[in-house]
Amino acid sequence: MEKKSKGSIFIVSAPSGAGKTTLCRQIISTVDSIRPSVSFTTRQPRSGEIPDMDYCFVTENEFKEMIDRGDFVEWARVHGNLYGTSRRKLEEIIAAGYDALLDIDTQGAGQIKKSFHNAVYIFILPPSMKELKVRLENRMSNSAEDMNRRLRRAVDEIREYKMYDYVIVNDILETSLKKLEAVITAERLRSTKIDPQWIENI
Repeated sequence: MEKKSKGSIFIVSAPSGAGKTTLCRQIISTVDSIRPSVSFTTRQPRSGEIPDMDYCFVTENEFKEMIDRGDFVEWARVHGNLYGTSRRKLEEIIAAGYDALLDIDTQGAGQIKKSFHNAVYIFILPPSMKELKVRLENRMSNSAEDMNRRLRRAVDEIREYKMYDYVIVNDILETSLKKLEAVITAERLRSTKIDPQWIENI
């Protein structure tokens, strides 16, 4: 009954430390037929990150060459590092009938919105700025200067929430995960996802 055509695109954004990466990883492991669009970045891998699974790590020169070739559907400099979404990787996912999940910042989401009007935009909020600061401190991987820069940027990013279709406050991880899964399920049940041929054959 469902269309066997292109998949949908789900955009998930949040200020650094709000927990979007953890939520996205959980969704990928628990929801069927959804694939991550692995971003390219010039930043160094964090402890435990796996190249080409968490991010495609490249040099700044390599990244700029990709920009010149038009390889990115969106890219931005965030916290001093470059991040971008590969047009080819994204198109391969949705062409195969899978939904694509993009973990990107508000700059990138704004760029993608110009090209993919039917994508679903989800914003993850922290319970409070105080809690966001605690989460960044618990990472133990950010300098005081970097953490303060992320907190300042968080204020600007949160102000962009109206650009998104859904907003989830990530207080309790399990609850937030259920809400994110509910959004994906609801979008898959839209009438536009039904194959008209199935109706005609009734």
